[in-house]
Amino acid sequence: MLRVLCGLGDGVMTPAMYALIARWSAPKYRSVITTGIFSGATAGIIVGTLLAGVLSDYGGWPSVFYVFGVVGCVWSGAWFLLCYSSPAGHPRISDAERQYWMTVIGSSDLTAHPPTPWRKILTSVPVWALIITSFCIESPFYSMVICLPLFMYDVLGLNMTDNGVLSAVPFVAACIMLPLGGLFSDILRAPGRLSTTAARKVNIVVGSCLSGSLFILLGHTGCNRALAVTNIFILMGCLDLSFSTTAVNQLDLAPLHAGKIMGLTFAFGNMGTIAAPHVVSLLTAEGGMRSEWQNVFYLEAALCTFGAVVFVVFGSGERQSWADSADDPSSREHSAVFSDNERDIDNREQPSAAE
Repeated sequence: MLRVLCGLGDGVMTPAMYALIARWSAPKYRSVITTGIFSGATAGIIVGTLLAGVLSDYGGWPSVFYVFGVVGCVWSGAWFLLCYSSPAGHPRISDAERQYWMTVIGSSDLTAHPPTPWRKILTSVPVWALIITSFCIESPFYSMVICLPLFMYDVLGLNMTDNGVLSAVPFVAACIMLPLGGLFSDILRAPGRLSTTAARKVNIVVGSCLSGSLFILLGHTGCNRALAVTNIFILMGCLDLSFSTTAVNQLDLAPLHAGKIMGLTFAFGNMGTIAAPHVVSLLTAEGGMRSEWQNVFYLEAALCTFGAVVFVVFGSGERQSWADSADDPSSREHSAVFSDNERDIDNREQPSAAE
């Protein structure tokens, strides 16, 4: 029951985070900002895994829960003091900074809270394309998170100590590649280059095709530990290149509703997280032989490919017509400003305010 309550608490944080990102980030930098935030979560996996082992050895396993619980409580206190819904309501920023945010985001997006158009969201083709693609990208990612130590034990024959260290290594690649993938996406979206839609599709295609190929290769590396770990390291980085689309596209489609859309995509993505260990268990039921793990990796390669195809055909990076309040003319006007890769925003930024 306590773990269920923990899950309920964790579940509300990501959608709330997206509502903040929409009001605290310039549109042209949203890819690198969002992926930079998620790289913190990946770093947490690395540090948490290593620290949990040390705490268990020296303080017993209950110390893991005590230490992480205290850290969470202390940080939440700092968060309540420092965090505000938007620059418009922050009491401690300067007038110049507030004016900067109004310039790059728009006064409407900073303050508006339009009714949620649930019917239009749930019938939106780009939203469902994002949901399906998120499921197809997150399922292989979290299957690696959960099942990688099992693969290293079954196929590579690693002991517990080596397994723990080498299982953490691929997430270093994820931690590095997440912000780099976001930066790459924002460079592609710069004025005079690609539209937001094209940039998102490039990231998905490149990341998914490389990931799928590396999954297949991983199934044929045999028991070569160095080659397998190197393969997984590069593979995790490629998955995160795709993640720089699936983690940011909510903000492209409807910034004011990004938290709700993220809630949908996160929920469906978590279904893959739940299914991954069960599917791996079924496919490796005969003892975890290398041929069985090949089937696991073939399935994950197929998911990556299918997700890429769905997003290329049906995905979009454009702000949707239902993204703003129908009763707010300024919102509709502001939506038009954002429609072509936010190029107008680059031209409207005030250098003095930015300074």
